Amino acid sequence: MKVSLFITCLSDAIYPRVGEAMVRILARYGIKLDFPKVQTCCGQPAYNSGYFDEARAAARTILDAFEDSDFVVSPSGSCTYMVHHYSNLFQDEPLMREKAKRLEAKTYEFTQFLVHVMGIKDIGAVFPHKVTYHPSCHGSRLLGVKNEPMALLQEVRGIDFVPLPFAEDCCGFGGTFAVKMPDISGAMVTEKAEHIVETEAEVLVGLDMACLMNIAGQLRYRNKPVRVMHLAELLYEGVKSS
Repeated sequence: MKVSLFITCLSDAIYPRVGEAMVRILARYGIKLDFPKVQTCCGQPAYNSGYFDEARAAARTILDAFEDSDFVVSPSGSCTYMVHHYSNLFQDEPLMREKAKRLEAKTYEFTQFLVHVMGIKDIGAVFPHKVTYHPSCHGSRLLGVKNEPMALLQEVRGIDFVPLPFAEDCCGFGGTFAVKMPDISGAMVTEKAEHIVETEAEVLVGLDMACLMNIAGQLRYRNKPVRVMHLAELLYEGVKSS
């Protein structure tokens, strides 16, 4: 079984520790993640801005990169869902459209892969900290990843989990939205940070580093010592200390 890592831009360029955590967790179960070096941006920024030709060019690279993979695993629900748009991008190219559908069927967000493909909820992690969770919009609303992270967190020993008030509210990042509408974006992340502070959590965890980067910036601006982590990082730290 060839399982490939779709690292995504932010994790690759800014948060490589997230990919490292995924690799090490899956290695515990005998999976050696393949990493096609030709992979690039999924094309989401171009797609969301209406530059469909540029998005198609990026999509072709991704389709070629993972053509021979049995499974593709990503640390981002947002980028994972972008793969679902590929069949629409190639609606006038039957061969590419079929290729896109095959990639969509075998591409999973990290927690989806652990829970549904591998059947794993308890990896033996220990994390004695007060934790709250932010569900990113694309992952939860579009990809449908809601129960999987909760199932994994419930099995972490020693964790003090605190629900986040208005958790489903967007953090205001939204990729190009944060650039095009900075005032609205700033107001949204300010509100999100206030709710996180309300929980008195030591750690904020999530599934998408774009959203977590946005929230972490606001927390630093407010001088709030909340540690911000991807769930893969929390789980790996938890098994290292167990």
